Amino acid sequence: MNVFVTGASGFVGSAVVRELLDAGHTVLGLAHSDSGAARIQALGAKVHRGSVEDLASLQSGARASDAVVHTAFNHHDYSQFVQSCENDARAIEAIGGVLAGSPRAFVVTSAVGVLQKGGVADESTSLSQHPRSATERAVNAVSARGVRVTVVRLPVSVHGDGDPNFVATLVQVARQKRASVYLEDGSNRWPAVHVLDAARAFRLAVAKSLDSGTRLHAVAEEGIPFREIAAIIGRRLDVPVVSKPRSEAAEYFGSFLANFAGMDIAASSTRTRETLGWSPEHVGLLADLEQSHHYFAV
Repeated sequence: MNVFVTGASGFVGSAVVRELLDAGHTVLGLAHSDSGAARIQALGAKVHRGSVEDLASLQSGARASDAVVHTAFNHHDYSQFVQSCENDARAIEAIGGVLAGSPRAFVVTSAVGVLQKGGVADESTSLSQHPRSATERAVNAVSARGVRVTVVRLPVSVHGDGDPNFVATLVQVARQKRASVYLEDGSNRWPAVHVLDAARAFRLAVAKSLDSGTRLHAVAEEGIPFREIAAIIGRRLDVPVVSKPRSEAAEYFGSFLANFAGMDIAASSTRTRETLGWSPEHVGLLADLEQSHHYFAV
């Protein structure tokens, strides 16, 4: 099968590309820069030039493929987060326009953070008013048009070698501020998954004949108390581990990261494991922080 992967040079996308190639598929990876194209070629995939804002390039990549995995999202400029969510919805609608009425699989990335809070969220939990829920509304729209689309929701922490995301940022902030901080009693929970386990969930979602609109959770750990994450970061950096009130969160973490540092969203993946026959195999987040060097390399 020839699979078109957007975000193919990114942290999650490149792991998905490797997983697909190892399973015997060919991959066409979207690249918007020369450096991204070089990374995709180094993985052993073919390069398709374009971007998530270039809808024509997305549609031509989809036409050339037997399935599409959409992992691209603008994680580089969170000051444009709402616009990035709207761009993501347009990209999904554009790709869906090509795939409508065909049996080709379309796997879209979302996040458990879009779900309503309270208890442990599962695959059927309702969407909140989070800006990123625009992604799933677009999925609903293309599903109604006859696209065989599946959503893979990622947890707050997707970790592993090369992780550039929230945990890596927490380490950077703790190093700069000379303290590792959690909010209040730090009992708020982050779900997590190793990037290689997440990649396998995407590959299985492509391979299985799933009903259109199926929601999957690539979640290995339902909810890790944030204070436990902060404690390991403090110990590894040899800085104090400190509780702060929520009123001081933005001062320490910055306005955007403060929202995630205080987020409490546990999420299960019981249905996903049963649906895909998926069982996470790689190291958990706390053990990764304890053992790894990539988070703490200067």
